[in-house]
Amino acid sequence: MQISKHKVAAIHYTLRDDAGNILDSSQERDPLYYLHGKGNLIPGMEEGLEGKAKGDKAKIDVAPEKGYGKRNPQLIQEVPIKAFGGQKIEVGMQFETNQGELITVTQVGPETVTVDGNHPLADQNLHFDVEVVEVRDATPDELAHGHVHGPGGHH
Repeated sequence: MQISKHKVAAIHYTLRDDAGNILDSSQERDPLYYLHGKGNLIPGMEEGLEGKAKGDKAKIDVAPEKGYGKRNPQLIQEVPIKAFGGQKIEVGMQFETNQGELITVTQVGPETVTVDGNHPLADQNLHFDVEVVEVRDATPDELAHGHVHGPGGHH
């Protein structure tokens, strides 16, 4: 069985940047299960996995346009420090906005905090080493919900 739309795939992956530094890996953890064709992975990763089968290994290179996008300067803003309710703010902290977006603190001044709403991997080429561990049909519930319910299709 090959990875295609409405199939559930389980993969092990290692993500590296252009310099070869490991940014993330599923090694030493359970494989990542996802529902193919429902936008559960970045577009370049889904495209690279299309047609792969259990046991296949692949190197998938993803440009920013098919990954986390180009950095948008409009997503960088200065916010009054009092908007954080008096808690101690440090560079690198992340917060969720009222709209559900993740922002990262990039600078802390005496009166303002600079936050960046760009994904931390925006503007980066991503290099994945992937091994397909499992491919199966999605359950009707998974298709209706648009995501995987775990190994075997159960919540």
